[in-house]
Amino acid sequence: MSSDEAVARKRVAGVMQGRVDEIADRWVQLQVRHAAVSAGTRESELREEADALVAALAAGLDSALPVDRIANSHADLNRAVTELSLRRARSGESPTATALAVLALKEALLEAVRESTQDGGELFSAALLINRLLDAAGALSFDTYVEGREEIIHRQSRQLLELSTPVVRLWKQVLGVPLIGTLDTARTQVVMENLLQAIQDQEATVAIIDITGVPTVDTAVAQHLMQTVNAVRLMGADCIISGIRPPIAQTIAQLGIDLSTIMTRATPADALSEAIKLTVGSLPASNGPSDGPASR
Repeated sequence: MSSDEAVARKRVAGVMQGRVDEIADRWVQLQVRHAAVSAGTRESELREEADALVAALAAGLDSALPVDRIANSHADLNRAVTELSLRRARSGESPTATALAVLALKEALLEAVRESTQDGGELFSAALLINRLLDAAGALSFDTYVEGREEIIHRQSRQLLELSTPVVRLWKQVLGVPLIGTLDTARTQVVMENLLQAIQDQEATVAIIDITGVPTVDTAVAQHLMQTVNAVRLMGADCIISGIRPPIAQTIAQLGIDLSTIMTRATPADALSEAIKLTVGSLPASNGPSDGPASR
């Protein structure tokens, strides 16, 4: 570390430690002015973030860590930046708003340092140090924000897949999965996991996979169906595919897809009738609608 940098670091650290509340207040004001936060964000929340981050920055500068490594290596500062970024990602803030917040903190720090020194060279060195420090913090914030948004998007996609592939109890020991739309690898995995768990929880012996709402069946879709059927069989249950419409039957035949080992029926009603035969052989009155459908 050069002597100029050491002096600048000492100067900035001293200013921050002596004016933490003032810098935090100023940062909140600048964020509101620059529209770096959404309209619904409360000022008290911003002040809480500002207090934590400014205090952590001051502690980081007071440590022995190189300036470029403080944001990533100083535990308190790393945690403050990470929590701020994740909080803003979850609240729907844009990456631009988060970047503007970092720039606003630079402005607040530079104002505080400028008010405490009249030396142009020292002020310039302090400005360079603040830029290096907060550029590293900004990069960490951006990376954390992106990871947080990806996690949120993945979780929401998973929830949507689960909602679009419900496992329904059609009859005693009979489950149904109505599929609508394209059956891809991700959706197949969700269908398989939900169906196998439902078979275990409800002690089902027959699963009906209805593809009436699947627009087309190609080799990939057929492969996904085979995987699901094989997994169901490994659980000791039978599997019936319903909804084989004439165009789909023709396509399957033209593609040479072999579904001969799988029980298929034209309609869900036909599949349910076959499932009842497989489970009870006949239909006692007590097993009628009183056992009715229930969603998992």
